Amino acid sequence: MQHIPLVDLAALRAELAHDPLLRWLDWLPAALDVALDAERNGNLPRFQQALDALPMLQAQHVDLKRGALLIGQADEIDPATREQMEHALRGLMPWRKGPFEIFGIHIDTEWRSDWKWTRVLPHLAPLAGRRVLDVGCGSGYHLMRMRGEGAALAIGIDPSVLFTAQFAALRQLGGVTHAHVLPFSLEGLPEPEQGGRLAAFDTVFSMGVIYHRRDPQEHLAHLLECLRPGGQLVLEGLVIEGGVDDALYPADTTTNPSGRYAMMRNVWCVPSAQMLKRGLEQAGLNNVRIVDETPTSLAEQRQTDWMRYQSLAAFLDPHDASRTVEGFPAPRRAILLAER
Repeated sequence: MQHIPLVDLAALRAELAHDPLLRWLDWLPAALDVALDAERNGNLPRFQQALDALPMLQAQHVDLKRGALLIGQADEIDPATREQMEHALRGLMPWRKGPFEIFGIHIDTEWRSDWKWTRVLPHLAPLAGRRVLDVGCGSGYHLMRMRGEGAALAIGIDPSVLFTAQFAALRQLGGVTHAHVLPFSLEGLPEPEQGGRLAAFDTVFSMGVIYHRRDPQEHLAHLLECLRPGGQLVLEGLVIEGGVDDALYPADTTTNPSGRYAMMRNVWCVPSAQMLKRGLEQAGLNNVRIVDETPTSLAEQRQTDWMRYQSLAAFLDPHDASRTVEGFPAPRRAILLAER
């Protein structure tokens, strides 16, 4: 049986050989040993078993510019191999960020992440040749879209070991190079002077993270540390309609007994887009602009056969879909861009 590493450290080492991020290799091996310790992650053996059960093959046809990322066509494998592959991929459920088309297997993820990418892409500085960091990258769907746009190196960080395992499966089956998911949070990276949050990235993405941070300005400061002078920051998150001083604080149980927003824990602040813009300006970023605001629809986030837990429909007031079950405005998301 093959063994698929959750993080291909050998490939990363080779790809960083002449890169400013080479300093990451001073701390990365030891940090991975801690993050991928089976005693800390009870599900890790199950994820590794699913990875190792994948057929030993790589796709002949890969398209990283499609909405449903294509990794292999149906006619590249026989039905028995497809059944083996699907069983292994289902061992990595729930699949939240996608979608993917893998050798004729359609992974219909909870989120239509392709819709977000369609909203983001027209506003980006061209990614060709750029070094990109995606904070809170999930399964790595957007990392692959970044590679599809020609990014020279795409690194994602997300503390979920499940997401790391999902990306490892996609990387293996697709033969994808110069893209890696590492099981860390941004705050968990070493300080810049220790070789961690280096100002080595041309584009830094933080999508769906900032409202989970107790201190949003600290998050912005950490993002800024990773961005080279002149580089572009892409920030996406929950917002409400309103002016520069308007925000919700769902985790404050003195005003919201459940401490939740749309049944999510650890949602500390949902600002207006204007407040978020001001925060970016206060962090020292330039040319801050709001490029999109879109309510989240039941078609964009929903329960599927590949994500069988509750989703957005269960988080909204059954009598008023414009409100969450806690009585807050329903989810709405904004995309902001800025330069360092």
